[in-house]
Amino acid sequence: MSILVPVAAFTAAVLWILWQLFGNYISKSPLDNIPGPQRTAFLQGNLGDLFDRHGWNFHDRIATEFPAVARYHGPFGTRGLYVSDPKALNHIVVKEQHIYEEPRWFLSWLYMTFGPGLLSTLGDSHRRQRKMLNPVFSIAHMRNMTPLFYSVIHRLRTAVENQVGSATAEVDIHNWMGRTALELIGQGGLGYSFDSLTKNGQRNAYADAIKAFVPLSLTLHYYRVLHPKVQNVGTPAFRRFVARLIPSKDVQKFREHLDVMQTSARQIYNSKKAALEQGDKAVVHQIGEGKDILSILMKANLQATGEDKLPVDEVLAQMGMFVTAGTDTTTNALSRTFQLLAEHQDVQDKIRDELLQASPDGADIPYDQLVDLPWLDAVCRETLRLYSPVIMLSRETRQDVIMPFSEPIRGVNGDALTEILVPKDTTVVIGIRACNRNKAIWGEDALEWKPERWLKKLPDSVAAAHVPGIYSNLMTFLGGGRACIGFKFSQLEMKVVMAVMLRSFKMHASDKPVYWNIAGVNYPTVGPLDTKPSMYLRLEPLSGNA
Repeated sequence: MSILVPVAAFTAAVLWILWQLFGNYISKSPLDNIPGPQRTAFLQGNLGDLFDRHGWNFHDRIATEFPAVARYHGPFGTRGLYVSDPKALNHIVVKEQHIYEEPRWFLSWLYMTFGPGLLSTLGDSHRRQRKMLNPVFSIAHMRNMTPLFYSVIHRLRTAVENQVGSATAEVDIHNWMGRTALELIGQGGLGYSFDSLTKNGQRNAYADAIKAFVPLSLTLHYYRVLHPKVQNVGTPAFRRFVARLIPSKDVQKFREHLDVMQTSARQIYNSKKAALEQGDKAVVHQIGEGKDILSILMKANLQATGEDKLPVDEVLAQMGMFVTAGTDTTTNALSRTFQLLAEHQDVQDKIRDELLQASPDGADIPYDQLVDLPWLDAVCRETLRLYSPVIMLSRETRQDVIMPFSEPIRGVNGDALTEILVPKDTTVVIGIRACNRNKAIWGEDALEWKPERWLKKLPDSVAAAHVPGIYSNLMTFLGGGRACIGFKFSQLEMKVVMAVMLRSFKMHASDKPVYWNIAGVNYPTVGPLDTKPSMYLRLEPLSGNA
C-alpha cells in the first residue's frame, strides 16, 4: 500500500504533463472546421513556415487559397487563426480589442526592457498615455519639425556625395537609410544626435544598443516566451543578479545593451528636464531646439494634473519604444521605395520633375507643399500597401469570442460559415500583407506596384470593405486604439528623404541581387543566402542639385 500511493501519484503527474503537452492533438476545437494548410512539423506545426525568413510562398498561399481566414497549426497541437477579412479585423483591432490583446510574452518583454510604455501597457493605463501622446504627433508639430528633418538629410546628402564622387558609384543605400532613420528619430524624437552621418562617423553606444535590440530579441525568443512566468519572481535586483549567471553570450549581450539604453535614456531625460527648468532659452540651445517629441511631451506633462500626468518611468518608457519601433520600419520602407524607383525609372523621373517644379531653385519644400505632392504621396502609399515593412502581427484572445466574417466561408464540413467561436488563449495572426493585397478589395491588379492608382478614384470596393486601418484603407499602420501613433512622423521622414535625395541623385539598380527576408520587420540582403542586412544601388550624381 505504501508503495502504490507514490507510484499512483507519479503516474498521475506524468499523465497530466503528457496531456498538457499533447492533449491538443486529440481534443476537438471549433477552429478545426476552418480550412487551412497542413501541419508541416509534429511539434512546431506551421510555426516554422510562419516565421521562416524565406516563407513568402507560405504567406501568399494562405492569402490565395484561404482568403479571409485560415486555421494554422501551432506548437504542441494548438490551433491559431490567420486573419485578413476586414470585418474580422475590425473586431480584432477596434470593437473587441480588449479581448484580442498582444501576447503576454510580448508585453512582459517590452515592460522589462523599456518600462510601462505605450506598447507594454493595456486598458486604462494605455488609454491615459495615448491621450497625452496624441497631441504630440499633431500636424502642427510635424510642420515645425520639418526644418529639423531637412538639416539631417542635408548631412546625409553631403556624406553620400563624398562617397559617390563625380561618377556613378555603387552604394549600400540600406546602410545609409538605417543610419539616417535613427538620426531622424534621435533628433526629431529625443532631441539627441546618434550619428554624425559621415562615412567613418564615431560609434555611439546608445545607437549600437538600439540596433542590436531587435536581432538579439529574436535570438532570445524562447527566453521571451518564458519571461511572463518568471517576471515577478523576487525583486528586480534579484532577477538582474540571476540574469548575470545565465551562461549565454546572447543573454549577456542583451543585458549589457539594456543597461546602455536605460542609462542613456535617463541621461537624455535629465538633460531635457534641466533645460526646461532653466527656461525656453536653455531649451532652444539644445539639439532639436525644443521641437522634438520628447521636449513637447515633457512640457505638456509639466502642465498636466492629476491622473493625466505621466510618471517619470512612463516618460522614459516612451523614449526607448519610440526609437526602437520607428527605426527599422522607416529604414526598410525607404530602402524598398528606392529599390522600386530604381526599377521604374519613369516613376522616378515623374517624382523628380514634380520636386523640381515645386522648388525650381532647389530650396527645401515646405511641409504643406511637400505632403501634397501627388506623385510623391502616391509612391509612398503604394509601396506601403504592396510591401508593408511588417507583414503580420499577433494577438491572443483573453476569453472565448465570436469572430464574424464579411462574407461566408466554406467550412471543412461543407457548411457556409458567417462567424466562428474562437476559444480563449487562441493566437490570432493579423495578416497585414494579405489584407493589403486582397484582390476583392483592390482589384485584379492588387499584386502590381502601380502608384498611379492613387492619382484617380479608388475602386468602390476599397471603401465598401471598411478596412479598419488608420492610414489609406490599409493595415500597414494597424488601426483602433493600438494603431501606430507615429505614422505621420514616419510619412514625413520618408518624404523629406526622397525630396532631397531624388533631386541630388538618379538611382539605378545594382548588379548585386536584392532579396527581402521575412522578420519582425522585413529586411534586404544580397541574395537569399546572405544574412547581413544590406541593399546596393548605383547612384548617379545630378548636376546642379540643391
